[in-house]
Amino acid sequence: MKKPELLVPASSLEVLKIAVIFGADAVYIGGESFGLRAKAKNFSMDDMREGIRFAHGHGVKVYVTANILAHNGDLDGVRHYFSELKEVKPDALIISDPGVFAIAKEVCPELEVHISTQANNTNYGTFRFWHKLGAKRVVSARELSLAEIATIRENIPEDLEIETFIHGAMCISYSGRCLLSNYFTGRDANRGACTHPCRWKYAVMEESRPGEYLPVYENERGTYIFNSKDLCMIEHIPQLVQAGIDSFKIEGRMKTALYVATVARTYRRAIDDYFVSRELYEKHMPWYLGQIVGCTYRQFTTGFFFGKPDENTQIYDNNTYVKDYTYLGIVGEHNDKGYRIEQRNKFSVGEEIEVMKPNGENLAVVVKSIRDAEGNEVESAPHPKQVLYIDVGQPLTTFDILRRQEKEEQADE
Repeated sequence: MKKPELLVPASSLEVLKIAVIFGADAVYIGGESFGLRAKAKNFSMDDMREGIRFAHGHGVKVYVTANILAHNGDLDGVRHYFSELKEVKPDALIISDPGVFAIAKEVCPELEVHISTQANNTNYGTFRFWHKLGAKRVVSARELSLAEIATIRENIPEDLEIETFIHGAMCISYSGRCLLSNYFTGRDANRGACTHPCRWKYAVMEESRPGEYLPVYENERGTYIFNSKDLCMIEHIPQLVQAGIDSFKIEGRMKTALYVATVARTYRRAIDDYFVSRELYEKHMPWYLGQIVGCTYRQFTTGFFFGKPDENTQIYDNNTYVKDYTYLGIVGEHNDKGYRIEQRNKFSVGEEIEVMKPNGENLAVVVKSIRDAEGNEVESAPHPKQVLYIDVGQPLTTFDILRRQEKEEQADE
């Protein structure tokens, strides 16, 4: 069996480096234009160059998303953008629009093209179509079962790769083609500006009673009628491999470094364990599940992989993530002041925190001292993105992540 690629999202240069260090085989990122995550920080050309250089230095590939459904006014900009990407040299472009695909093949034919899930890739005929046009990989529609993916694998050329989402948020609309955001807010989900109206609370209004809103109840549990549980396939690695999937894709180009590190590290270990033995994979299952749930948790589903979802795949009572850990920062270089971090959330001297290492270790430590950028001792770190130097009484490694376990905290993600 061929070991599948682990493909991890990155919203920024910092998160890209974390994804690489914590186990990704490939990372997908968005530039400042033409991707479907306009609210993500995304990458300038300079950041993209540095990120690709860093990833390639660690043997990791980088794919750039350009998967909007383009309008006439986008095409000249796409052409210019691809001419810039040609010089940056990512490993592939992720595209959904045929017009954008044609421009890519013309301007930068040396770059691989992967067909986005937005292109509704639901059958082997569609996969063959894109292969004949020169696509290297097709991302399967999220509406496919494992049996359907296996049938596609049996009916497409061996050199055509299948990429499939296996973890993360589920879009309520078919293959992500949603019109709600554009209708309600004027921000087009298909051009990178989704406002996630699927997570809003809805009511019903009868035509002859304007202003009288009737709540929508489903099993008397709430009104979030479009609010899907998150996809999680950590318990089904064997079935995913046996279906012939070449790349396991994690959703989340707007997630934090802590989220990306946790999910990448967990799936990395699960895949590697399974390819040692099925017994080792099953033995470590409680650890995988504990790590995933402890990161950010919105209840989990297996999506369409084992049949069509039913009412049990929805969350009816809230639209938030349960967060067991708070992200504190990433460890940088060491000097006489301590280990450099750029703080993300407040912590204090004397507090017990946790060091999350790429190899799977989680070390409980106590903060011995905190110094500011000038070397002055301080009692706490209250200001986000403040550069600090810390001592936790133990040696740390660059790219270790600092986090704090919380009690029953909820936060929008």
